[in-house]
Amino acid sequence: MEGLKIITKKISYALQLPTGWWKKLVLFGLAIFFINTGIDHFTNADFYLSIMPPAFPLHKEAVYISGFFEVLGGIGVLIPRLRKMAGWGLVALLIAVYPANIYMALTPEAFPSIPVSLIYSRLPLQFLFFYWAYSVTQPPYNSDQ
Repeated sequence: MEGLKIITKKISYALQLPTGWWKKLVLFGLAIFFINTGIDHFTNADFYLSIMPPAFPLHKEAVYISGFFEVLGGIGVLIPRLRKMAGWGLVALLIAVYPANIYMALTPEAFPSIPVSLIYSRLPLQFLFFYWAYSVTQPPYNSDQ
């Protein structure tokens, strides 16, 4: 058990993780969320293609590019030198994909398998994700203060 504590401390030090288990959990949660969502863009591309506003060009390319950057951002938040930049990148990505949420809200009939309440709840939920990506990647969150 003592060996596990030493390994955990070394990993925490190397990754310059914030102090406190809750802050670590929130940071790792952010990374896991974006890595999984990014991978889902490749394994479930049809869903993401269906929510692309028709007026936007290059649907398939946009789905794969956004998935790639979600994975990249999720990994980036775990790398101390890249954490802040990855946070800003994820915020920019969330802004870039927000039109898909708006399109879903304006045309819920195009998504009969998704409850309308879930479609509408995505709009404000995205702001929570903005805050999450921004706040946990900033130096004050990650300092020992």
